[in-house]
Amino acid sequence: MTRPRHPPTPLSPADLERFALRYVERYATTRGRLADYLRRKIRERGWSGDATPDLADLAQRMADRGYIDDRLFAESKANAMGRRGLGARRIGEALRHAGIESEDLEAVTPGVKAGSVASAIAFAKRKRIGPFARETAERPVQEKHLAAMLRAGHALDLARRIVRMAPGDDPEALIVPEWDQL
Repeated sequence: MTRPRHPPTPLSPADLERFALRYVERYATTRGRLADYLRRKIRERGWSGDATPDLADLAQRMADRGYIDDRLFAESKANAMGRRGLGARRIGEALRHAGIESEDLEAVTPGVKAGSVASAIAFAKRKRIGPFARETAERPVQEKHLAAMLRAGHALDLARRIVRMAPGDDPEALIVPEWDQL
């Protein structure tokens, strides 16, 4: 026989602070993600206080204490995604989804754009596209490769050039100053 579950006790301001501290000690996060997490906890457990808590203020206090750094989070996430071969568009979407605000996003964007060719080459190498393929791909296969590169967030012109390269071509020939402007 199972015992009936008791409903969880509603959160107090001290509980909310404790949940926030526990979350930032365990995970690299942003102010937006922390506020979403706390909002979910309040929805699950309820709130015992009179007024609804200001979750953005609590997240900002954690940032003021140095527990959260949105710009550092954005830089590390963008670098990791770039090394995996994801493009600028996909990285930007992921950072916006993580709650990165526009000024932090704008600070990271030049570095992402500067590494766009290297990221596209890394993606092509990982997926054996273009110069990293074993044999020249037929048109339907090239279209699939192009679609994969576009889903990964790479610019259309750059993706086309990589997909159309013959196996064994030097992908470093793609690195020209004009591509830094993408």
